[in-house]
Amino acid sequence: METYDLIIVGAGPAGSTLAKALEDSGKRALLIDKHKFPRDKTCAGWVTPSVMETLGIDPAEYGNGRTLQPIRRFRIGMMGQAAVENDHGGVVSYGIRRCEFDDYLLSRTNTPRQLGTPVKSITRKDDNWLVNEAWSAPLLVGAGGHFCPVARLIGDGPGSHETVVAAKEVEFEMTPEQASACKARGDTPELWFCQDLKGYAWIFRKGNYLNVGLGREDNHKLSNHLQDFVETMKASGRLPADLPGRFKGHAYLLYDHSGRALTGDGLLLIGDAAGLAYTQSGEGIRPAIESALLAADVIRRTPEFSATTLQTYSDAIRKRFGHRGPAAEQGFQLPAWIRMPMAGILMRSHWFTRKVVTEKWFLHEQVPPLAANI
Repeated sequence: METYDLIIVGAGPAGSTLAKALEDSGKRALLIDKHKFPRDKTCAGWVTPSVMETLGIDPAEYGNGRTLQPIRRFRIGMMGQAAVENDHGGVVSYGIRRCEFDDYLLSRTNTPRQLGTPVKSITRKDDNWLVNEAWSAPLLVGAGGHFCPVARLIGDGPGSHETVVAAKEVEFEMTPEQASACKARGDTPELWFCQDLKGYAWIFRKGNYLNVGLGREDNHKLSNHLQDFVETMKASGRLPADLPGRFKGHAYLLYDHSGRALTGDGLLLIGDAAGLAYTQSGEGIRPAIESALLAADVIRRTPEFSATTLQTYSDAIRKRFGHRGPAAEQGFQLPAWIRMPMAGILMRSHWFTRKVVTEKWFLHEQVPPLAANI
């Protein structure tokens, strides 16, 4: 039995960031992930300059041998009507491939790790958590996404009582013929909102790779919504006619609609395991990174890991991301005041789609980078 100060379950952006942030803290950590890295991770995948700054990543260095697609424009529309395109005048975000990005973040930490290791058992013995009867620690951090096994230990855990966003997407390398036929441009992601405002679809070209998907908080007939969108985009030339047939599914929680408790005795959740994706966009990389850094600050200063002591982490999350809205409030992308016929008019407005949809909801330009960084 090997003993650590903490065990982090999940080695994605949240888990690897937490491990990196604690390397000089004197805390001995272990990273566990069911996948080997680089892992197959399909994701629309964009990161803003503020995220790169917080992580201490030089874009020029990262882009050497990896996909890093500068984003300067957004094309936004409501399904069934024409889109508007806004030029932001400079690089406002970057497109990345998660298989590369996650592996890069993990490679920067020297934390001991057990990859390709599913968590088969978690038990409590005295004041320690035992994982797979092989490793023990007084603190267990859940960073393994929506269905993280650590999340099952806090409150009601993942289940049908939660309002989950279900998404399906595909990412593939285009052939020369597909690249020539695809009208979507690399520096201009496309966002297409469902008419009932319960989700949106996207087309995101990253160099020679294309990512296409659709996510909805009401996942009824998700495949039908996706198929209708794909066929419409093929007919208009936005997508090549011969897309791969298999789209991968995943789930996550929006911050305002998530009721998950974040801490318990010797337990703490970060990233998607905590249900932190931005409510209006569903974007989860920045909340994952920032929650990991907020957790690292608490873990550094905490002599013990009781639920009472770890409450300071929940307070820090609330201060950073705001109070969660009522669990009963529905609607994926747009707040209640816009869920009305005016939405179609506003989504044809250059000012609204640029200043509100893109800069506020998707890029969060009004929110300064987290003071704590790596």
